[in-house]
Amino acid sequence: MSLLKEFRDFAVRGNVIDLAVAVIIGGAFGKIISSLVADVIMPPIGLLLGGVNFTDLKWEMKAAEVIDGGSIAAVTLNYGSFLQVTFDFIIVAFVIFMVIKSINKFGSKKQEIPVAEANPSNEELLLTEIRDLLKKK
Repeated sequence: MSLLKEFRDFAVRGNVIDLAVAVIIGGAFGKIISSLVADVIMPPIGLLLGGVNFTDLKWEMKAAEVIDGGSIAAVTLNYGSFLQVTFDFIIVAFVIFMVIKSINKFGSKKQEIPVAEANPSNEELLLTEIRDLLKKK
C-alpha cells in the first residue's frame, strides 16, 4: 500500500473528520466564552472591586526611559492578563463540564444485556473436576 493511499484512508476516516469539526467548533466556542468572561462577567466583578479592569493590572518592574531621543518601553509584569485568562479557563472548563454532564444525563441510557451462561466444554468440565479434587486434598 502506498504512503499516499494510507494517508488518504487516514484523512477521510470518520474519527479524523469528527475531530477536525470539534476543533473548529471548539475554537469558535472559546472565543464566545472569552467574550462572555471579558465583556459580561468581569466588568461587574471589577466594579464590585472598586472599578478595577483586570487586564490593566500590572507591576512596573522598570520605568520607561528616553535615551538619546529614543524611548525604551517600560518592563511590566502583566498579572491582570494572567488573571483574565485564568478566569476564562475556569469558566470554559465549567461550561464544558456542565455540557458533558447534561449529555451523560439525557444521552443514551445504557441497557444491560443479560449474559447467557454458555455450556461449558468438555475441557472446562474436566478442569473443574480436577480443581475440585485438588481442593479436597
